[in-house]
Amino acid sequence: MASVRNVIIIGSGPAGLTAALYSARANLQPLLIEGIEAGGQLMLTTMVENYPGYHDGIMGPDLMGEMRAQAERFGTEIVQGNVTSVDLGNQPMVVKTPDHDYQSKTIIIATGASARLLGLPSERTLMGHGVSTCATCDGYFFRGQEIAVVGGGDSAMEEAIFLTRFASKVTVVHRRSTLRASKIMQDKARANDKIAWQLDSEVEEIRDGGKGEVTAMVLRNNQSGGRTEIPVSGVFVAIGHTPNTALFQGQIELDRNGYVITHDGAKTSVPGVFACGDVQDHIYRQAITAAGTGCMAALDAEHYIDNIPEHLATV
Repeated sequence: MASVRNVIIIGSGPAGLTAALYSARANLQPLLIEGIEAGGQLMLTTMVENYPGYHDGIMGPDLMGEMRAQAERFGTEIVQGNVTSVDLGNQPMVVKTPDHDYQSKTIIIATGASARLLGLPSERTLMGHGVSTCATCDGYFFRGQEIAVVGGGDSAMEEAIFLTRFASKVTVVHRRSTLRASKIMQDKARANDKIAWQLDSEVEEIRDGGKGEVTAMVLRNNQSGGRTEIPVSGVFVAIGHTPNTALFQGQIELDRNGYVITHDGAKTSVPGVFACGDVQDHIYRQAITAAGTGCMAALDAEHYIDNIPEHLATV
């Protein structure tokens, strides 16, 4: 194995790259391992208009390119590839990829969370072109248009209600006859006259009409088997997120949904291990909040390294 690193960051979205920037500027010479989906969820978006500092907005991949370049400018080493395993039980800790084993005094987990998708071929093709997994991010683009929200839980109801601020009509599509959302959220949604309902229905196809952007969705009724095409300009998929924490199962404290539990900033249940971004945030899930927690993780890691006992600091 090579020499022991000060900081290894796993993940390269806004949280991971901000952690890299701050730890690099602290002269900790961080190593960032990108993961399979380099750049995180913003690589699937088009225009980002709610990230501070970009008056006219910026394309998601361009924003991540800027953040990456800034982290590298101050000395972050970025390697491609995916982490296959970690050992958090010893000091130094070990991070393995298919090509290398790395040792580090601290680890920053920034692996994010993946939005659950419907599994339709058109879903990926039209992501960022009418298909979205974030109402807060993209709702503004659908002013005065008819759109759909797919899902039946609290998150789906929250997104549907939020989207009525912009859309002329929001159709909620749920595969069952009853919603999973809490009664208070159901009542709020049902009281909104901009929300229409397609229950016992599933999205079978998202169409673009040859325009490269969403123009309609095809629903299949689960009772009758009948199919209906509904014109919409956007489809918001709100069937949940899965935190990318499989690597850390059994080694670190997770909540019942699999998110890393943090306390006192970005600290986890394992000393020297910190977490930031969507992997520990199931509420806000914004690029700016991810970046903020990335800063916290880097500062916490710096403080931890400064206070490592001398016999461990020289390992």
